[in-house]
Amino acid sequence: MTYSVLRLFRPAFVPFLIVTLLLASLGSPGPARAADKQKVEAFLVTTGFDTALESIKFSAASAPDMLGLDPGQFGTDWARLAKQVFDVDDMHQMAVEFLIATLDDDMLGHAVDFYETDLGQRLVAVENAAHLDDADDVRQTEGTRIVQELQSQEDATRFQLFHRLVRATDASGIGARALQEIQIRFLLTASAAGVIELRIDEQGLRALMKESETDLKAALTESGLAASAYTYRDFDNRDLETYVKALEQPLMQKVYELLNAVQYEVTANRFEVLAVRMAKLHPGQDI
Repeated sequence: MTYSVLRLFRPAFVPFLIVTLLLASLGSPGPARAADKQKVEAFLVTTGFDTALESIKFSAASAPDMLGLDPGQFGTDWARLAKQVFDVDDMHQMAVEFLIATLDDDMLGHAVDFYETDLGQRLVAVENAAHLDDADDVRQTEGTRIVQELQSQEDATRFQLFHRLVRATDASGIGARALQEIQIRFLLTASAAGVIELRIDEQGLRALMKESETDLKAALTESGLAASAYTYRDFDNRDLETYVKALEQPLMQKVYELLNAVQYEVTANRFEVLAVRMAKLHPGQDI
């Protein structure tokens, strides 16, 4: 699947969406149409969503920053704890269970039909590499340079294609609110576990997050453009146009809405578990 905004969790700036409610709103497909485990496992590999799930482990690096703590305070225990909580197999199993309950054969077949093509597999290859590439700074810097060059050209075709691609991967616009909800759940759980002491209640925290939502949306768009420009730099406009049109199809939009929800829910769950486990590593700090 195309480059995930979850990678934005890694810098410290990551600041109302109940993801589980979104999953429920998508509805269960029913026994006759539900995708079975074998099909879901194959779907994950063909579309590259298995690698996108694996990349969630990198988001653990931002956890101390979100709490206003120094990772060094946890010593060697921090790396061990983060690896245990963000276990790739555990996250994979959670996602599979969600998808078996919510992904129907029509959605699965539509996505696989595109991603198993030659173009689809070439896209998955570069997307997988981007998901597991630890050089975010390089990607963002070079991607920003490419975007600026495109903006300076009279022909804005390629720039508009990247804009459409970024919009198509989050057509419902839940990205910013989902990231904020993940952080809210993390902060509240950390506070309840005694890792930090919140000087603001949940209502106040949500109001504070709401104030920054517009800025976060803009940051996500800017970062998404840079990441896309860099990741797909070797694809010509014709291939990009084909990809964008595939992403803009209503059924593919439904697939992406579901996959985004699953990815956000898995991430939120892991951060809540991390907060509880962190209580055993640090006596607590005001925030």
